[in-house]
Amino acid sequence: MRLFLIILSQFLSGSIWFAANAAFQGQDFLLSAVQAGFIAGTLIFAFFNLADRFSPARLFFISSLFGALFNICPLITDHVSGLLLASRFLCGISLAGIYPVGMKIAASWYPDTLGRALGFLVGALVLASGFPYFIKMVSWQGDPSLILAVTTGLCLTGGIIQVLLVKDGPALPKGSAFSLTAIKKAFSHPGFRAASFGYFGHMWELYALWAFIPVLCSTLAPGAADLLSFAVFGVGFLGCGLGGLLSIRTGSRKIAKWALMGSGFCCLLSPFLHQMPRPLAIGLLLFWGVAVVTDSPQFSSLNARFAPRAYVGSALTIVNCMGFLITIFTIELLSFWVSTWGIRFAFLPLAAGPLFGWISMRRIEGRRLSGT
Repeated sequence: MRLFLIILSQFLSGSIWFAANAAFQGQDFLLSAVQAGFIAGTLIFAFFNLADRFSPARLFFISSLFGALFNICPLITDHVSGLLLASRFLCGISLAGIYPVGMKIAASWYPDTLGRALGFLVGALVLASGFPYFIKMVSWQGDPSLILAVTTGLCLTGGIIQVLLVKDGPALPKGSAFSLTAIKKAFSHPGFRAASFGYFGHMWELYALWAFIPVLCSTLAPGAADLLSFAVFGVGFLGCGLGGLLSIRTGSRKIAKWALMGSGFCCLLSPFLHQMPRPLAIGLLLFWGVAVVTDSPQFSSLNARFAPRAYVGSALTIVNCMGFLITIFTIELLSFWVSTWGIRFAFLPLAAGPLFGWISMRRIEGRRLSGT
């Protein structure tokens, strides 16, 4: 029951991530602003060691409170573009106290089955990212006020569940103090380096695809674009959960490699989606939704395994920040590709990410990863 509540709170509070993207049209920088805020917030949380100095459950609640406040700001500021971007940046900072802190809370309750827990936890965030499109679908007119109001309420509810019903677990892990020397120390380990490069290739594709999934869906299924967009995120949740369960038997390395191969294959086939029969095209798109994110919790597990024990917190923070920095670049680059080449060929260059990640993961010898 507690794992369900942890997953539920992560889903509810994480629903603000893509809220503005579903609510407003023609805002190319909205998601990039959230990503930049998340990077800044992650560094702030790590530098001041906030998750170790304070109760993670309370920190999650406070972050959800501020996230809800910043998420609703566009309705108060009348959608002024500069203030809208600022509010999304602040939402990103708040999410830095929701996503990583939520994983730490899960680790405090399930230290021995963390791989499975992370699979469902990351999956909950994937489902939360697509949920604003579900709200848009059922609201009939895509009212931005409704989308922002509902996700704001959900975000606050998630924080309340975490602090009142979940709380901190008995095996609360203590993180190390943030240290820039962790960069050299961590990347000197071949396993950590290979897993990190695999993660970077994964992030090259992930958020750029998610940012423009509604555009692609509107061309494949014009009458059901929001439903199909939500479905792509929804199957991603299932993929993360299933990948977490399978990783117990096959190991995280194999799951990550299979997912990278599958999503890279979809990138290469993307120019032909519009020539396929619609059921086949939608089926391939849903498979892509699974493959593109199934490896995400597995990379978290691998990076945690290979990070130097004295620098786990710093090493993971640095890798996450670098990964999200890559997403800003590819989101804006894909915007340029869409406007230049059109939606048909826009996703083709994303194949470079999974290919790079797959090659990087092959550098990890099986003997180094026995059981992973």
